[in-house]
Amino acid sequence: MSDTTSTQTASEMLARHWQAGTTLEALPPALRPANREEGYAVQAYLEALSQQPLFGWKIAATSAAGQQHIGVDGPMAGRLLAEMVHPNGSAVPLGANRMRVAEAEFAFRMGHDLPPRETPYDVEEVLAAVAALHLAIEIPDSRYADFATVGAPQLIADNACAHQFVLGPKAPDLWRELDLASHRVVAKVGARYTRNGIGSNVLGDPRVALTWLANELSKLGITLAAGQVVTTGTCVVPLEIQADDTVAVDFGVLGHVSCSFTDA
Repeated sequence: MSDTTSTQTASEMLARHWQAGTTLEALPPALRPANREEGYAVQAYLEALSQQPLFGWKIAATSAAGQQHIGVDGPMAGRLLAEMVHPNGSAVPLGANRMRVAEAEFAFRMGHDLPPRETPYDVEEVLAAVAALHLAIEIPDSRYADFATVGAPQLIADNACAHQFVLGPKAPDLWRELDLASHRVVAKVGARYTRNGIGSNVLGDPRVALTWLANELSKLGITLAAGQVVTTGTCVVPLEIQADDTVAVDFGVLGHVSCSFTDA
């Protein structure tokens, strides 16, 4: 499906299912991306659905648990549209969300552009471009009836399972002095259960995950732009949620982020 018409048609089909809250088994064979690059080409049309500039990016499947959850063996990038984003403490409507999980994440706000280039960016260069670290909760979803079997190209086309996102507070600047890989995180789902995590669950280190994203976009000819937010993937095994739950995540000295869920 290398032609532009098929790529746009595939994106429009997925968008219709998102808007209706319905699912499909898979994209029709004639519209199905054959590889990751074709998946990203389908995904790119989603930006036209937003009335605002692109808010940022998410990284899916940065942990073994996340990869197992959606049936892939490596990370994928997705777009965060501004309409997806909720402030800290929000009541987030679950609606047609079928995954029904919340993910505790480190999110970086970029301070200046990282444009495409021939040589890969290293961690130090990418961190020098970061303006701030935020605490975040991502609430993913997919429009595929069995998202664990369709494979990475189709999942990328479906925006790498990006759905809703809670941008929490800016962490104190001391985050730059910490080893985020060894940083402990505690997530509570109301009084129902508590789950512990660690930064190393995110591709070994959230800063490494951010660098992966910068280089993934660079290979696609896309600039990681100043002001955009990158949420780097769950550092806690995905939290099963239901309507009326409250998720509160304690990042220790870096702060807290929370949200609740409604069934609307």
